[in-house]
Amino acid sequence: MRKAMISLFTFLILLSGCSVDNMTQHVMKELELDIKSDPPENFIPKDLKVVSIGDSLTQGVGDSTKSGGYIPYLQTQLESLKAIKEAKFTNYGVRGNRTDQLLKRLNKEKIKESIDEADLVIITIGGNDVMKTFKENISNLKIQAFESAMVDYEKRLHHIIQKIQSYNPNAGIVLIGIYNPFSTWFSDIKELNQIIVEWNTLSSRVIGEYNQTEFVEVQNMFLNSERNLLFEEDYFHPNDLGYELMANRMFKILTQRETLNELTNNQFLLKEEEQPS
Repeated sequence: MRKAMISLFTFLILLSGCSVDNMTQHVMKELELDIKSDPPENFIPKDLKVVSIGDSLTQGVGDSTKSGGYIPYLQTQLESLKAIKEAKFTNYGVRGNRTDQLLKRLNKEKIKESIDEADLVIITIGGNDVMKTFKENISNLKIQAFESAMVDYEKRLHHIIQKIQSYNPNAGIVLIGIYNPFSTWFSDIKELNQIIVEWNTLSSRVIGEYNQTEFVEVQNMFLNSERNLLFEEDYFHPNDLGYELMANRMFKILTQRETLNELTNNQFLLKEEEQPS
């Protein structure tokens, strides 16, 4: 378009007998001013719409402020980015939800509408699937029982991702891994950590099969921490510090390389200084 404008002006100059060089310089200056007046897209902050969905870790059980677990921490961090004006979270966490229950809830119109408008969908799921298997086999815990349960879990996780993407193919999806809360009571059962590792490996592989997705691993954070990260009333859910560290891990993953931009379909470009080394 601009080349056509320059050609048109040159033609008019020739007709009028004016100096081509002088007039061309004038046109180029006008075009340069026009370019400078339109700042790069990443300099214009935008609202980031996030749907948080899943189990008690999304609901925020164990959060003493009852403000949504990891959400307020992650919200503050996201809003510190120059590309984001406001991070708007909608929380659909329900304590005790397994993958089969989440699949049913995804059919609710209100949730559909929220996902349709979202830039990002963050999911916490899987812990209660493990818990169900754990309870059903507590008298005779064997890895085979969990491996069998993982087959159905994998199918349901695929359906969850596919359903979300059918509602909004442009929304990024972030799946948070599970951790081992059973070690407090059953520290002598070494296989439990291996079960969690395999469960997370499966979740990471499944979500990695889809575009605009990311997996955030948190198991090692809980396993290797010298500080207590669990809620003292049940030693199962994260406490305030646990949720804060989860948010820190999520924020680090989202701001690495071009992750947030890739997840949101090139809507939120980060400055180089905002990307962790």
